[in-house]
Amino acid sequence: MTPDRSAPALLREADLMVDGPVPFGRPAKHAGPGVFIVELAAPIASPNLDLAAIGKWLERVPDLRLDGERPTSKPLAERLRSFWLPGQQVVLIGSTPGNLAARLNGMAKTVPGDRKPAWTGFWLHFLRGVELNVWWTATKDADTTTLTEGYLLDAFAAGVDAAEAARLREGSAVLPWAMLQSGDGRRKSTGITNPLLPEEKAPVPKPVRRIVELPVAEADGARDEARRARRPAPGRGAGKVASAAAYAAQGSPRKAAEQVLLSPEGKERLEGELADLISQRPEVIRRIATAREHGDLKENAEYHAAREEQGFLEGRIRQLEAKLKVAVVTAPTERGQHVEMGSRVRVETDGEEQTFTIVSAAEARPREGRISNVSPVGAALVGRQVGDAVTIITPGGNVRYDILEIS
Repeated sequence: MTPDRSAPALLREADLMVDGPVPFGRPAKHAGPGVFIVELAAPIASPNLDLAAIGKWLERVPDLRLDGERPTSKPLAERLRSFWLPGQQVVLIGSTPGNLAARLNGMAKTVPGDRKPAWTGFWLHFLRGVELNVWWTATKDADTTTLTEGYLLDAFAAGVDAAEAARLREGSAVLPWAMLQSGDGRRKSTGITNPLLPEEKAPVPKPVRRIVELPVAEADGARDEARRARRPAPGRGAGKVASAAAYAAQGSPRKAAEQVLLSPEGKERLEGELADLISQRPEVIRRIATAREHGDLKENAEYHAAREEQGFLEGRIRQLEAKLKVAVVTAPTERGQHVEMGSRVRVETDGEEQTFTIVSAAEARPREGRISNVSPVGAALVGRQVGDAVTIITPGGNVRYDILEIS
């Protein structure tokens, strides 16, 4: 007897409440966070793809490439068809920590190539002559949503025939057909690049120099470091963050991408950290696979620990990749002449000598003498030369810095 691979079966397999179905494009009756599944009425051997819709997608996105070349509609449709899994009803598993009904509505309205209102699952728009239904389950918060999506993806992948999975492109994760990536870092290796129109960037405001009055102990920006040091560590219990993924997210609020200024050394450090984290992926994936073989995922502590580690790892990788993508490397133009980004400055204050390195906010480590160019001391030093003196005004009195050397 063929196993039931329908959406309700997957949800029940994970002991989750089952809501739905509604036809894809119709309103879902759930306005909170949740995980949703889009499925066919029954598995089909091969999809009927709309070449006209794929052609319009190509016309709208001139930078789209297939294996590095500008394709026509037919080879692009064949690449999409190559990811079809004939034995599966489920074509998409998605989630949102916000309004599930709004997310599904946005997906149905988004034109292929557009980023908004919700580009996730835009391959669904290329299917013709099929009935698509949506099932869902409500979740409590972002952490529960991410974990639930992970459970369902694991269950889905476990139900895919080995021969079907072997036909996928090398390096591609086993995901439902219309799902290109998951929240925990799984991706399809489609060979399709630039599938969406470029994101409109908000204009970068010009920096405004200003005088800030702070206590002496906070004048070099140590206050920000102290706040970072007090950020809750991942774990359970009072004062803890529920998962590593949520912990990583604390330091990366969603906002429009802006340039990140980095010194050459700072960029090298971030690239080294990124390479090290990426090298850890195979081992974490192996541990998850091993833990999954031990049985019931609900009571599997080893599986949960490995998934949390994966969440933290992927969260930090995304942070670093996003930062490096918009990084602008700066270095002193005339080393030793004036204080600039990357300059090492030896100063004297109250009879004691200190050495600061002027770096961007992304690299600042005040306790190590690396201060931001926008911190009160850093901003006051930038542009100065040997022999100059700057004064920081604080409630406890004025602090004078005499510049002795710039290198």
